[in-house]
Amino acid sequence: MPKLDICFSPELLPLYDLRGKVAVIVDILRASSTIVTALGEGVTHVFPVASLDECTAYGQEHGCLTAAERDGLAAPGFDLGNSPFGFLDAARPVRGRALTISTTNGTAALRRSLAAESVIIGSFLNLAAVADFARRQQRDVLVVCAGWKGQFCLEDTVFGGALAERLSADFDVRGSDATLAALNLWEQGKGDLSAYLLQSAHVRRLNSLEASKDFEFCLRIDSYDAVLPVWREDRLVSG
Repeated sequence: MPKLDICFSPELLPLYDLRGKVAVIVDILRASSTIVTALGEGVTHVFPVASLDECTAYGQEHGCLTAAERDGLAAPGFDLGNSPFGFLDAARPVRGRALTISTTNGTAALRRSLAAESVIIGSFLNLAAVADFARRQQRDVLVVCAGWKGQFCLEDTVFGGALAERLSADFDVRGSDATLAALNLWEQGKGDLSAYLLQSAHVRRLNSLEASKDFEFCLRIDSYDAVLPVWREDRLVSG
């Protein structure tokens, strides 16, 4: 039976052997949720890059939309920030466009996980698609929590618990203390996920930036249940 494990921060990735595994990159607030929304709303593919300079260069080279965020705020000089609502604005159509994005935590976590056999993007918005992909692959899964500047984030870990619950019949979700902890957190919070996660320092940080709408949106479970961003060569596409 394949195993599901959880890496609480990209800083811990050197402790894991990613070879042959499925890496699920999770940055609930907000990179992974925004990437899922972008592809769900018709963006053709996404180039996740580490630096703002790279984001600008990719935008010029590929003629794509640019999105960038640092410390929770939209970086100046780019088309969009890191809010999923940027891809829901009828005044700014995104269907048929490519996107390059750089964020504080999520895009860096992805770049550090490319040794895995498969790299996908997970969020509450596409939880079902992530679980279905994991079942089809029948490989060990590592949930890579993007965290906040290398530190633990409650919401990313709670997602890991939600995924573990979905996969509990097909995966070993008891063989890792990290997964057990995530399952327990999910059990505590799933009855009222929004109220539970308001305890999170990252949620309070985001809400202080007047992004509470983003917070509520990113907790919608399976709003994009058929959208699965998958890493292909140098970009994310909807698998």
